[in-house]
Amino acid sequence: MNRIKFISVLSTALVLFYSCSKDDYKLDKSVDPFVRFNFITSSTGVPLEYPSVNTGQIPVNTYENKSVKTLKVPVALTTTTLKNPVTVNFSAATSGDVNTFSVQPENQLVFEGNKLIDTIFVSFDKRWQNKQSITLKLENASDPLIHIGNLNTEAPNTTFTINLGEVATTYNFPVKDFTIKGEIGEKVDFKVNFPNGFIPSEIENLEIFSFLKGFDYSLTHDDFGDNRSSITYHLTLLEDIQNDDAEYRTDITLNSVSNYIANGNTILTIKKPIKTPRDVLANPASKFYDLSNSNYLTYGVNWFDRSGTCVWQAFNALTFPVVVTKDNPNAILYSDKGTTNPNDDIYHDAFKIGFRVASGTNTVNSFNLKRWFTNPSSTAANSPGFNISSALEFFPENGNSKTNGTVLVIPQYIKIAGTNGNSYNIAIEGEGIYKEISTGLFEISFELKLTNEKLFGGTVTGKYKIYNKNGFPTVAPLDEPCRTAIDL
Repeated sequence: MNRIKFISVLSTALVLFYSCSKDDYKLDKSVDPFVRFNFITSSTGVPLEYPSVNTGQIPVNTYENKSVKTLKVPVALTTTTLKNPVTVNFSAATSGDVNTFSVQPENQLVFEGNKLIDTIFVSFDKRWQNKQSITLKLENASDPLIHIGNLNTEAPNTTFTINLGEVATTYNFPVKDFTIKGEIGEKVDFKVNFPNGFIPSEIENLEIFSFLKGFDYSLTHDDFGDNRSSITYHLTLLEDIQNDDAEYRTDITLNSVSNYIANGNTILTIKKPIKTPRDVLANPASKFYDLSNSNYLTYGVNWFDRSGTCVWQAFNALTFPVVVTKDNPNAILYSDKGTTNPNDDIYHDAFKIGFRVASGTNTVNSFNLKRWFTNPSSTAANSPGFNISSALEFFPENGNSKTNGTVLVIPQYIKIAGTNGNSYNIAIEGEGIYKEISTGLFEISFELKLTNEKLFGGTVTGKYKIYNKNGFPTVAPLDEPCRTAIDL
């Protein structure tokens, strides 16, 4: 922290807005020099810092501190311009744990020239467990003509007491979203705000983020330094995402963790928007559902381990449209129910499909995920994540192709539990392509990514193909390893 620069700027401001108590001497050339604490708060009790001004408040001698941010305690010298530097010694004592805080400078303030304000910085490197107080006291000055305290008996301000109250440390994002170009190496800088500060030793090992990754990137942060109000993070794009027909989106979510509660804006979205408009008349989603058939399935294969051998394991799932309102930009009329009343019209999202049961408490095998685990609980109450009502989104080539384009796994969290009662929130996302490989037969080819630190140690992937009809062509084996089922 550049304390010299801060003090120099602050001195001018504080001398201007200092308010005298009723029996202070008039501040002119005849006044005897004196030094005192000059801690002023707003009408709501918030400490004032340059350039804030409140001429209606007088300095206080106690303050209840409910923050772990560095507390700045100004000390003012009232005198004419100094010909020689003056030092003022002070002491710091506490009723509790001396390791809770530190002060800078350690015990001596310096005034010189027109710099008639110096500041004591009280830093907190450890969370206090019980209420305690810290008392700062002005002891003596290098110039014996300088009086310690105001020239009155009512408010001398020779001591300043900091009462350490109960701290609630929270954090949030100051902004909600960023739009990127999608170029490899592109950087996004963002902050996490800590209104009541943070303690570096508590934060450095906490998993404060959850991720829904729609593209690959790295994430670093600046050194914590002395600024305990925010942390600056740097996201660097590790891949080119230049398909104009598709939207790429990543969500970073703040977790509520030990001692730090996420509140306010807790989700940061970083996305590359679609540049090509999508024509709802292309309606690729309609190729993958048929509501006239209550047992309509899509059929898929997943490159996975079966008895020690990697094979394309077959699976299927009941497939449904995503119902939307008429004003949704992706809405396409599915049925007017044979009436002229527009209020009963049914609209579907022209570009999204999902997998779920028609009714009841069971689940379907979305993305063959039930085989990813040896002991999954298949009920919707325990594992609602096996039903993914909005799972895939299509982006037709050029925005209007009726035969091919890009497909994205819609980033989201799914909850899956084991028969042993263990439950996990798993982040899913992915991307690929779709195309009509023969008349009326569509193939979706994509990679699915699953993220959970406890289950997978990070992010794992699986290769998939999904078809809108059975009897699809045999899929050639891959020359690569595959996943093995694990215990929940």
